[in-house]
Amino acid sequence: MYRIDNKKFGEFVAQLRKEKNFTQKELAERLFISDKTVSKWERGLSIPDVSLLIPIADILGVTVTELLYGERLGSESRLGIEEVESLVTCSMDMSKQEKTVQRKHRLKWILVYIASVFAVALETVLLMLNGFTELEGLYLVEGLMLTFGGWFCLFAKETLPTYYDENKVHYISDGFFRIHMPGINFNNSNWPHILKAGRIWTLTTAVLWPLVEGLIRVFLGEEIWQVAQWIVVMMVSFSIFIPICVMGKKYE
Repeated sequence: MYRIDNKKFGEFVAQLRKEKNFTQKELAERLFISDKTVSKWERGLSIPDVSLLIPIADILGVTVTELLYGERLGSESRLGIEEVESLVTCSMDMSKQEKTVQRKHRLKWILVYIASVFAVALETVLLMLNGFTELEGLYLVEGLMLTFGGWFCLFAKETLPTYYDENKVHYISDGFFRIHMPGINFNNSNWPHILKAGRIWTLTTAVLWPLVEGLIRVFLGEEIWQVAQWIVVMMVSFSIFIPICVMGKKYE
């Protein structure tokens, strides 16, 4: 069975892109993906999902068959039934490989999330054992960060439906979960970056905040902390929107 040569595929995409005078970023924008993804294709580090083959071929002015072969085929070239079946099977394998990669990536973040929950629980117990009381603010921060972090790591889809790419959509709706951000257009160009930044931000904040709060209360004293805690807690809680805004606008 025919096997796609990642390097040959990438070199062919780069050649066609340059012939069209597109930069990697311009090609990525037309496909609603990141320029880093295009760069990976051209370096032979990955291949696109099967759903992108037709859009890529249309934009670069070749057939899907030529794209998969990694070269232009003359008009006299005729493929046999076995070759066509081989190409179709290969393109399906590409999709399976992509899904396998996504599953492994999701599993990694699930494990990171579980480890973060255990770390937060341990830190909270240590604070209580060291005489810290009135941890309502801490519970609020941890509850929000682990809730958002849980959704980012366990439930959020790696890719958005195509209508996000075809329209200007300012919200994410996934079951009970809602994110509404006026001014941010969610699409498959910025979503992978938002997803990664959201995971890192929420879990890092969740793990570090008990330590940070403990140090603040030690150095400022309980009286000052009781006055300022809810201002600080609300600032930390709403910080979840920082990575969404930054990555959403940067890669929009």
